[in-house]
Amino acid sequence: MALEHLLIVLLVGAVAGWLAGLIVKGYGFGLLGNIVVGIAGAFVAGLVLPRLGLGIGPGIAGSILHATVGAVILLFVIRLIRRA
Repeated sequence: MALEHLLIVLLVGAVAGWLAGLIVKGYGFGLLGNIVVGIAGAFVAGLVLPRLGLGIGPGIAGSILHATVGAVILLFVIRLIRRA
């Protein structure tokens, strides 16, 4: 993996995790936590969105939106598990 690609993945993960933390109130994990949530969210969205027939456009903005949707789903699942 090239250094540029790694930096882009980390940047997209950080922004997506931060946005998801704003959308799902009460979840702020700091920079490293947001990166992890954003990257995991991108993975979740990669599994869920195609099954629903949804696609998000290409580019950095599309990647951020894609990862944010997945991170929001992930945070809602975490919230449900913590309540149980």
